Amino acid sequence: MPEPALRFHGRPPFTLAVLHGGPGAAGEAAPVARALARKGRGVLEPFQTRTTPDGQVRELAGVLARHAASPLTVVGFSWGAWLAWLLASKHPRLVGRLVLIGSGGFRPGDGLIAQTERVARMNERQRLAYAALAGRLPLASPREQDVLFASLGRLMSRVDAHDPFPVFSRNVVHSYAIYRRVWPAADRLRASGRLLACADRIHCPVIALHGDRDPHPAEGVRLPLSERLADFRFVLLPRCGHKPWIERQAREAFYARLNEAVAS
Repeated sequence: MPEPALRFHGRPPFTLAVLHGGPGAAGEAAPVARALARKGRGVLEPFQTRTTPDGQVRELAGVLARHAASPLTVVGFSWGAWLAWLLASKHPRLVGRLVLIGSGGFRPGDGLIAQTERVARMNERQRLAYAALAGRLPLASPREQDVLFASLGRLMSRVDAHDPFPVFSRNVVHSYAIYRRVWPAADRLRASGRLLACADRIHCPVIALHGDRDPHPAEGVRLPLSERLADFRFVLLPRCGHKPWIERQAREAFYARLNEAVAS
């Protein structure tokens, strides 16, 4: 059975949406959606299938317009944080609040900072595994590429974490085809300054939750957004990597701050 393009958690009205990372790792943030729904909320978990940033924004806007009670709170993780940001800039009537979890930095040099930090964290075995997977990806068949991309994602998740619980990713749909088309275009948006310029069209409250051990630089989120947004809060989570919900020392604090953010 193919995976659905949209998962429903809780009961209507659906006032929250949780967006996955990757791009091309649909379902990655499902634990966050389930946790929010346990508080009696209706939560949507849409999958993105388009292969451009603009295409994903249009697809997402259509899904939310059909199923959500707007304006809604949009919670985005990693690439999903940028996607939520783009959505709010282009469809402000849909979005009443943004919560950005583990967002990539918004400054042109932040991608290099994150990549340098990731490489520095890898041991020799991880560096060899990363090089082998990255080398095989372009030559593999489409089906094999998705398997290799999933393996690469698991490796990077370990590198990005601080003190994680054992994690078994279930019901995550990996698509290298989506990643290799969406991510370079998204990175160009950052490099050109167009990603940050979206702040001029975002007027809803924005809250960023960021681990202090996330390789994506916290200052790449806190500084530019605090300068450009009228209603912005930044929460730095101690002893926390890129995915707060898998962190042994930070998960409880993360969910407490997240529930505060969506309820405020």
